[in-house]
Amino acid sequence: MNAAPSPFHGFGLGLRIPHYAAFLDAAQPVDFVEVISENFMVDGGRPLHVLTKVRERYPVALHGVSMNIGSADGVDPDYLRRLRTLAKRIDPLWLSDHVSWTGIGGVQAHDLLPLPYTEEALDIVAANVHAAQDILGRALVLENPSTYLALGEMSEAAFLAELCQRTGCFLLLDVNNIVVSATNHGLSLDAWLDGLPLERVRQVHLAGHSQGRDMLVDTHDAPVPDSVWALYARFIARLGDVAVMIERDDRIPPLDELLLEVAQARAIAAHAAEVAA
Repeated sequence: MNAAPSPFHGFGLGLRIPHYAAFLDAAQPVDFVEVISENFMVDGGRPLHVLTKVRERYPVALHGVSMNIGSADGVDPDYLRRLRTLAKRIDPLWLSDHVSWTGIGGVQAHDLLPLPYTEEALDIVAANVHAAQDILGRALVLENPSTYLALGEMSEAAFLAELCQRTGCFLLLDVNNIVVSATNHGLSLDAWLDGLPLERVRQVHLAGHSQGRDMLVDTHDAPVPDSVWALYARFIARLGDVAVMIERDDRIPPLDELLLEVAQARAIAAHAAEVAA
């Protein structure tokens, strides 16, 4: 039986290189941090030293971008063993990655590529999740990606719900990605959420996007927009104890700007809880 991630209630930030020094020099008003797993799957060096020091002060979530969980080639056992070694050293809240594929034939695309939501794809992803969880010795937390094409006969929510049922995995809800995907495909945000097993959610991402020529584009390079804040406010009270964080991957601003967004996420959740009580 793979260890399930314990619920964790708190508000945090995706830790990026420009802010390493600030987190090493002083305590910051966050309850946890998330880091990109692949940046620390090394033997020694400054990145691992930084993460080890940060871990002395904050719980850490390890978030991967290249587990390739949707690949017909299967998951890479060597990658998983290196991730397991890092997890033993850091003792993270959980290990997360994306419901997508990232490469084929040993070649990485360095992108989160979409899956068709079909029974065949579900069989492949479920088998890969089982294989990964067996090597890692713990249940995964998997994130909904942004999508730009509607592929397959199943809804994304139904696909994710069935994946949780078959594998015992948990969910990382990226609210920005929900807004991007639902807007691009003309879907109801509430119907999207109602199709999910919300009791399986362990973490929430809040981020920004850009307006492309014909659709929204998941860029994670802008402040959290009103549409994402509004959806977050509508459903956060329906979740149990979850970890909520601000994620910025490009055009990273000064730390104080991101901490203001962390405070806003905290305030919205507190207000939603009061209204629901």
